[in-house]
Amino acid sequence: MSSVWDDLDLLLDSPSSLTVTSTARGTVKEKPGFNPSEDAAALRKAIEGIGTTEKTIIEILTQRSNAQRQLICKAYQEATGRTLSDDLEGDTQGAFEDVLVALLQPPAKFDCQEFIRAIKGAGTNESVLKELFASRSNPQIKALSEAYLAETGRSLIHDLQSEVSGDFETTLVLLAEGKRDESINVDAAKAKEDAKILYEAGEKKWGTDESKFIDILCRRSVPQLRQTLVEYKALSGKTLQESIEKEMSGRLEDILVAIVKCVKSVPAYFAERLYKSMKGAGTTESTLTRIIVSRSEIDLQDIKAEYKKLFGCSLYSAIESETSGDYRQTLLKICGEDGKA
Repeated sequence: MSSVWDDLDLLLDSPSSLTVTSTARGTVKEKPGFNPSEDAAALRKAIEGIGTTEKTIIEILTQRSNAQRQLICKAYQEATGRTLSDDLEGDTQGAFEDVLVALLQPPAKFDCQEFIRAIKGAGTNESVLKELFASRSNPQIKALSEAYLAETGRSLIHDLQSEVSGDFETTLVLLAEGKRDESINVDAAKAKEDAKILYEAGEKKWGTDESKFIDILCRRSVPQLRQTLVEYKALSGKTLQESIEKEMSGRLEDILVAIVKCVKSVPAYFAERLYKSMKGAGTTESTLTRIIVSRSEIDLQDIKAEYKKLFGCSLYSAIESETSGDYRQTLLKICGEDGKA
């Protein structure tokens, strides 16, 4: 399993979902000839009729882009005086309801809701925090912070600091500031120097200087960090991920490894997260829903390709065997079969 993370040969030439904002690698595209009023009327009929017509709801909401869904929501509210989200919540339930409501949220608002859910109540869902902040680009993080301020009237960073502590807090807060360097130019000498700093802060000394790892991994640009990963392996004979796993533990190890994985390949990182959400007894539907919906217009095609490469079966067939009912149909429609995305 670790071999995908050890291979750095093609790293410097591959595109990154953290820097490329194109939606070309999504599975959900804009529908040509789109008419929001027609879709809103069809949804109203599907919801208000005797028994909800789930097939119509799934077909419309999974085959329109998020921007088009926002126009459907507007047309629906103008026609009925009610929100589509409220009507769906009243008419559906469980994981099916959750995925439909997720599809209706603008991306930043959906991230914001996931963040709120992760910090709400007793105990913080740290794996969601790690995923959100390690895998999102600066613009996505800034949009999430703005959505949080609009929703709660409070600063996201302030509330984040009240939930976590120590080096884990320092790392999350640096990421949540959304200030990672965005330069595409790579300074090879700087990458060599950073690799040496990391080596001397970890492998080479007794006790680890975590602050050096946090600073470099949270601030440098993705192209620069990729060069640093290559230089680190040349210097130490190990990957930086292997060194982090050897030198650190607990939440800090997890978040730094997540950052390194996302620097290498966001799609491979998500493929692994999806696999773990479906492996073993019971499926973690919240993780499945969050990743499939949030990546549907960004890089879900690449995630599917990585999933097949890593686990030997298609993401489509994994979802098919691990979920059921209308929830399954919705996810499969978003995912698309291999070759049909």
